[in-house]
Amino acid sequence: MAKFRKNGKRSVAALSTASLPDIVFMLLFFFMSVTSMKETDYKVKIKLPAATEVKKLEKKSLVSYLYIGAPLSSFQAKYGTEPTLQLNDKISSIYDVAEYVDSERLKHDEAEVPLMTYSLKVDSDAKMGIVTDIKQELRKVQALKINYSTLKVERKGNN
Repeated sequence: MAKFRKNGKRSVAALSTASLPDIVFMLLFFFMSVTSMKETDYKVKIKLPAATEVKKLEKKSLVSYLYIGAPLSSFQAKYGTEPTLQLNDKISSIYDVAEYVDSERLKHDEAEVPLMTYSLKVDSDAKMGIVTDIKQELRKVQALKINYSTLKVERKGNN
């Protein structure tokens, strides 16, 4: 039987870290290009109501949001405390809805316009009067696919 001898202590080759900065920057650029930033800064208070029967929207790129709620405390001096409408990043009037819908339609191809959905993010404390007025304005410009954004809660009961 052969004997194996150890010829002294072997040293492990040093691990090269020269390419480490390249890898870090590659990952950084990847995550910067993949992640999406928050689109809108809320200027109104939004506490979504809860619902048990909810359906997820398939194409979020075809969804435009209308925010309805009381202005945040920093905007109450200018806009009051009653629920109001926020379109994109500014508090708007109900009569600005038609212009908003037109601008959102221009962002998409003509074939996608009938598939567009207008999602109402309404504060649970807001009165239905302003919601009804906004829905009437949406009807006037043929924006008929309307969605209410909610939080999903599990149904309690005999299921």
